[in-house]
Amino acid sequence: MSTLFWLDWAALSLSLFNMLLLVWLGITLLLTSDSRSLGVILAGAGSLFGGGFFAIHSLILGQSLTPLNAWLDLWWRVGWFLLVLSPLAWYVVILWYAGFWEKGENPLRRRQRVGFLFCLGLSSGLMGLLVLGAPLPSFFQVIYLDLHSFLMVGGMPLVIAAFPVYILTCMLLSLDALLRPGPTSRPSGEQARRRARPWLVSATLLLLGVSVLVVAALLWIYFSAQSRTAYSSEAYVRLTWPVTFLDACIAGMIGLAVLLLGRAAVAYEIFTGKALPRLGLRRYYRNAVLLAAGSSVVVAGAHSLVLPRIYAPVLALLLAIAFYALLTWRSFAEREATIRQLRPFVASQRLYDQLLEPGLPTTAVDLQFPLEALCRDVLGTRLAALVPAGALSALVGAPRTFPPGVRLSLPDLETLRKQAGPEVMIVPLEPPTEDGLVAAVPLWSERGWIGVLFLGAKADGGFYTQEEIEIARASGERLLDLQASGEMARRLAGLQRAQRAAQQTADQRLRRSLHDEVLPVLHTAMLQWGSAPPEALQALTGVHRKISDLLRDLPAAPTQRLNQLGLLGALRETLDQELADGFDGLHWEETPAAAEAAAKLPAQTAETLYFAAREAARNAARHARGDRPLHLWVRAETLPEGGLQLVIEDDGVGLGAGSANSEGAGQGLSLHTTLMALMGGSLSVESQPDAFTRVTLRSA
Repeated sequence: MSTLFWLDWAALSLSLFNMLLLVWLGITLLLTSDSRSLGVILAGAGSLFGGGFFAIHSLILGQSLTPLNAWLDLWWRVGWFLLVLSPLAWYVVILWYAGFWEKGENPLRRRQRVGFLFCLGLSSGLMGLLVLGAPLPSFFQVIYLDLHSFLMVGGMPLVIAAFPVYILTCMLLSLDALLRPGPTSRPSGEQARRRARPWLVSATLLLLGVSVLVVAALLWIYFSAQSRTAYSSEAYVRLTWPVTFLDACIAGMIGLAVLLLGRAAVAYEIFTGKALPRLGLRRYYRNAVLLAAGSSVVVAGAHSLVLPRIYAPVLALLLAIAFYALLTWRSFAEREATIRQLRPFVASQRLYDQLLEPGLPTTAVDLQFPLEALCRDVLGTRLAALVPAGALSALVGAPRTFPPGVRLSLPDLETLRKQAGPEVMIVPLEPPTEDGLVAAVPLWSERGWIGVLFLGAKADGGFYTQEEIEIARASGERLLDLQASGEMARRLAGLQRAQRAAQQTADQRLRRSLHDEVLPVLHTAMLQWGSAPPEALQALTGVHRKISDLLRDLPAAPTQRLNQLGLLGALRETLDQELADGFDGLHWEETPAAAEAAAKLPAQTAETLYFAAREAARNAARHARGDRPLHLWVRAETLPEGGLQLVIEDDGVGLGAGSANSEGAGQGLSLHTTLMALMGGSLSVESQPDAFTRVTLRSA
């Protein structure tokens, strides 16, 4: 040490800070990664090597420099092992980050192969020399400028002469790999790598500056040793404060490099294998930096002031408990903020009121307010779109956007579905859409794919974290499920009211017909039976006809032919017998696989499909004919996941041609859409005016 309080305090504080932060970073990388990949092991081990070196460095700075202190020479020699490993560890980590070990040949590997082998060989040679022990002068030989050792090159120990070449080569090759990286196979890797590159380049430039300072220091010590005339303590006194100042500068530059490395590691998860950065890890990193800075300053200050030994642990304990109190306060503040963010998602949507008040519109289930709260308060995004898909699309309705009312051109959902599975949290849109959408969050339920939450860039230009995407995914799935459940309940309640009204109307009609028409005729027939049997017989015949008409008007029971012929057979018979006259051509397409899939359907599912398909065909016969021939195509086919799909398509006027007819047809299909959703299937309608109408039914 230099005996200058402020300089000694700064040097020891920086050394302790680097030690604490590197050890935290190394352990965190190893414990929080998805898998122990090569990059994680290299980054974690390299950080621990650096932390170990600065632990030894702090021990050397904190001890008295007397020739009788044997520990100093031990730490000096052990520290050189870690010092030699650290540049190679940084270089290897950068090579992994840049894609050096990706499968297949790439320009980075061809360009760096020779340099990597050179650095690996040089580090192995230096480690071998250090194992011999004799090639390295002792610590006290160095501070007294006696550089005599077993292996010398130009009056300088071979280890000290080769180390500048080694460290400069590692840093220059690392910089080249960062500026011209190779390909990456990591999900979202290119985007994260692009965002982290400025931090890593800055850290490498700082380490390159450290390398230059180390080389300059070694040359200065060498020339000072060459110019000395005798062994004395004057050399040590003359060099002590410049060396301490240079040591503090080097430690400070390394500390900045460690901060930049930590920022790249926790903000973009470039080493842990996570597809998204974690907000919690970033918060813990900030706390670790504050704790390392505070504790290192306190401990170094207590040591530099030469206070009694009890002062340092007491001050450290006070700092620790104060820091813990701050963490407690922050945790409660974050908890309250989380509760405020959750309120829009757990607020009542008045579903019960909707069931009791038939006049309320479908939009009474308000998705826009929680969607805006999610996008504005939780995600901080500029643009978003919640798009239903799959079985829930017919129940949820049109996509919701943020900001409200903005028009967006959305990517193809089927293409996106092929890229995403239930385990995929986010799919980057590369390149982004013209409207500015940059990512898609697939939404899933127990029944499969239900929608997508498209996201634009964040308002602050940052990166979406894993916690934010998890909240967005859960919230999007809940909002779609809430809207579908509310719409399904509303439709079922409306169906129940309609059936009750129809039953009441049928009962009144039946009572009126029996009371006003049937009973008087029977009474008259009874009076006329004896005098005019032919007239009575005619009256009874009329009564029979009226009763037959009433029976015909009653709601039809599930067809028995469905159980006898199966779904496809019963549907084809119904089309041929009841609806053949409604079309100029009726075309049926059925594959053997579809027939097999239909035979395996549960009875309730088959019945629901039958009535929905019959309703679609009836709508086509009633509403699709214009002033041209009308044809109907019915196709039965299998789905990739093993279900059955029925497609009913006509070449009529389309749903938009007549508003009244279209509204009636839409109400009938709306009912069957709900019934299909109840059994896990879906009903979708595609129509183009004066071209076609296509109804697609999919089983679960």
